[in-house]
Amino acid sequence: MTRSSIGYGIIGCGMMGREHIRNITLLPDAHVAAIVEPDPGMLAASLATASGARSAASIAELLAMDEVDCVLIASPNHQHLGQMEQIAALRPLPVLVEKPLFTEGADEGRIAALKARLPLVWVAMEYRYMPPVAVFVEQARHATGGIRMLTIREHRFPFLAKVGDWNRFNRNTGGTFVEKCCHFFDLMRLILGSDPVRVMASAGQAVNHLDERYGGERPDILDHGYVLVDFASGARAMLELCMFAEGSRYQEELCAIGGDGKIECLVPGPGRFWPTHLGPAPVPQLIVSPRNPPGPRLLEIPVDPRLLEAGDHNGSTYFEHARFTAAVRGQSKVEVTLQDGWWAVVMGLAAQRSAREGRAIELAGEFALPT
Repeated sequence: MTRSSIGYGIIGCGMMGREHIRNITLLPDAHVAAIVEPDPGMLAASLATASGARSAASIAELLAMDEVDCVLIASPNHQHLGQMEQIAALRPLPVLVEKPLFTEGADEGRIAALKARLPLVWVAMEYRYMPPVAVFVEQARHATGGIRMLTIREHRFPFLAKVGDWNRFNRNTGGTFVEKCCHFFDLMRLILGSDPVRVMASAGQAVNHLDERYGGERPDILDHGYVLVDFASGARAMLELCMFAEGSRYQEELCAIGGDGKIECLVPGPGRFWPTHLGPAPVPQLIVSPRNPPGPRLLEIPVDPRLLEAGDHNGSTYFEHARFTAAVRGQSKVEVTLQDGWWAVVMGLAAQRSAREGRAIELAGEFALPT
């Protein structure tokens, strides 16, 4: 890649797509060149943000534009895989694809074919790049002396409304543990440096969406649950999800424990949801608690206000794009691979199955794990 500014083609400009656009415009060496978005209102809003971008009526039309150097897919979950295959067939360009990579177990086999046909694929796992989480990942093994237990808690607001209400049904999202929690399963593998072997979950729909109907159907997505994961290294991890807890001070809480001590990370939710009558939104925190000598140490990790204004993920989307464009230029390697995206979905699908069937899922016995 020799151009001074990398031109993105954007597929899908809902809430997350527009967050990507706002962050791309902050990069000094990238811009949005073209956009495909079927909703007229979202298209107009996106073009207003991405100065100079052109609209395209189809993915094929977008790929035919010479100024498009790479593609961002931010469409509804169930469309990701087919759109990647279309790019591979028409004009294989570097792709940044939003999570989840796919939504059904039957789609597993299509991932290997894409790896051979696309020059570069980066799965968008924004939580890796939240500044407080990145510091937690960097320090966790040293602070604990080797992680034996990892807990990730997300207490947040319910699923937001989306165009066509596509995110209300498992057939479109893959299920809550795929749609929402693939981020956390990806973090588990990253933090522990190991692959999962067993998943057990308990979950349900207790508060949200009970009175909603779409075309006569009630949403079947989960709104709370626990997931336990055993890893090949012998470490254990737990996810606690509650999507009717938007009154919480912190949205995500990570805790790793080992023989030498404990390290915690506290991350607030989107600033636009913080009640203004409570004053300034909380600042992310990192807390290190050694066993010997005992005594917690607290470090605040503020995020650049410009990046906070550009999205709902604590600045992570900006850092993700900075690294992705470096990979497109050949200056670095892909950090979130197709295999990483595959594992995150498989863990989510296993959790959905475990909660539904009331049993532990042995991954080697039920999924085609990579060798």
